[in-house]
Amino acid sequence: MNYEEMILKSREEKDKFFRNHPYSPLTTEQKRKFKGLNYFEPDISYRYEVKINKYEDQRKVSIRTSKGTAQEYIRWGYIEFERDGKTNILSVFKQEGEDYFFIPFKDKTTGKETYSAGRYIEVENLGDDLYLLDFNFAYNPYCAYNDNWVCPLTPFENNLEIAVEAGEKKFHD
Repeated sequence: MNYEEMILKSREEKDKFFRNHPYSPLTTEQKRKFKGLNYFEPDISYRYEVKINKYEDQRKVSIRTSKGTAQEYIRWGYIEFERDGKTNILSVFKQEGEDYFFIPFKDKTTGKETYSAGRYIEVENLGDDLYLLDFNFAYNPYCAYNDNWVCPLTPFENNLEIAVEAGEKKFHD
């Protein structure tokens, strides 16, 4: 299976989950009308191998949520990647006791082609201090689908000055 086929298969499985699974973020009414999520075309140029540069002071921070509450995260480090001739930086967060990293972000597509509160991306550990950052897997938080969900909002430091035309677009019923 080539890269594009892998992305499309993953999206097909996500649509099936959203349509059928009891833990889908969609309401029963939304599931009845659901025809699939909207995505940018797969683009391998949005796939990066990156290192996580750990902050010396890995302090806890409160990130505001879509409901006006706050959730605590550890501001773990940052990643850098090159795009459009610029070095771009995203802070990487982690919840205490969890073993995966959380990266909320906004970019120049936010509020236009993509969800107005931003999207999320996760990194996959490749070993040897390398991680896979693949924006083709950027996704909307569950609060993008309906107001029953509470989602961490994107901290200002993760507002990119580029358009990330990869991953999930706005949800449309």
